Amino acid sequence: MRHAPSPYTIYNDRHIYHIRQVLTMLNEIRNVYCVGRNYRQHAAELGNAVPEQPMLFVKPTHSLVLLEGQTLSLPGGSGEIHYEAELVVHVGRPYKQGATVDELIDKMALGIDFTLRDVQTELKKKGYPWLAAKGFVRSAPITPFIPFDGVKAAERTDFSLRINEVEVQRGNIGEMIFSLQQIVDFCAERYGLGVGDVIFTGTPAGVGAVQDADRLSLHWGGETLGHCVVRLDA
Repeated sequence: MRHAPSPYTIYNDRHIYHIRQVLTMLNEIRNVYCVGRNYRQHAAELGNAVPEQPMLFVKPTHSLVLLEGQTLSLPGGSGEIHYEAELVVHVGRPYKQGATVDELIDKMALGIDFTLRDVQTELKKKGYPWLAAKGFVRSAPITPFIPFDGVKAAERTDFSLRINEVEVQRGNIGEMIFSLQQIVDFCAERYGLGVGDVIFTGTPAGVGAVQDADRLSLHWGGETLGHCVVRLDA
């Protein structure tokens, strides 16, 4: 029978180095911008109008968690929790007007924008902000970063989400309503954009509710970048 490690467990140097890498990666992230309704079919499946300009919201950095195959605890007592798989880009250089995405973005990841859908529906009816539905702890799991080789290169590869080995979402940034360049410029001009900021760029169609014990995996082309098992707490 396996037991949880005691607080006195001695880890080897490699394990300690890995923990430090994870903490450094997450601690270096400053702002977490998210783009809503950036794929037409996704807007349609939720009965939402297509926005005329990027629709942004933010998540606290406490919502971030690195996907490493762990069990991820989510608040199952607050109604349905929907998955929304997205490409996430990381700003690696200071923003200057006229700078291109290829100059600014140094790496990318895949992420899931977990959403308390029932909570969000009530907030929208009342005209309240979405923080309670979008910003809870562990609502923004992301994979380890991989190099960003430019917009053209990224458009040649689809990203996807599988649940229990069944593909439920597939997207390509070439299908976005607002391009990476439009998103970056919009963020910078209105809210500021700097080194360490990340942007969840929007989710394609196929969103739905997660169930307890679901295994979620995120894929870049044929490569698996991260996975987890969901546990819905009461």
